[in-house]
Amino acid sequence: MKITIETVPHSSQSYETCGNWRFDEDGLSIYVSELGNDDMNFLVSIHEQIEAWLCRKRNISDESVTNFDLAFEMNRPKGNTDEPGDDSKAPYRKEHLLASGIEKIMASLLDVSWLDYEQKINEL
Repeated sequence: MKITIETVPHSSQSYETCGNWRFDEDGLSIYVSELGNDDMNFLVSIHEQIEAWLCRKRNISDESVTNFDLAFEMNRPKGNTDEPGDDSKAPYRKEHLLASGIEKIMASLLDVSWLDYEQKINEL
C-alpha cells in the first residue's frame, strides 16, 4: 500500500477542513492545509492517517465521512469552531476522537502548544 501525505494551500481543500483523506486504487492520500509550521502539519497528517485507517478497518467510507462533514459545515452556527468528527452523530466519531487523543499526545512530545495549534487551524 502506498500512503501519500501532501501539504496544500488551504484553498485547495475540497471543503472547509485542515486535513482530508481518501482511499483509492493506489492507497491512502492525505491532504493537509499548509499551517506554516512543519510540526503542526505533521500533527494534522498523523490525525488524518489514524482516523482514515480506523475508518477503513471499521468499514466507514471516506465518502460517508465527507458527506457528514459537508452537511455539518453547511449547518454550522456562526462562530462554532467544533470539528465535525466531535459531533455525536458523526459516523466516525470514535475514530476521530482517538486520532485527536494521539494528536494531542504528539503535540506535547513535540512541544507544540495545543492552543497555538488550534488558533492556527481556526485562522485558515
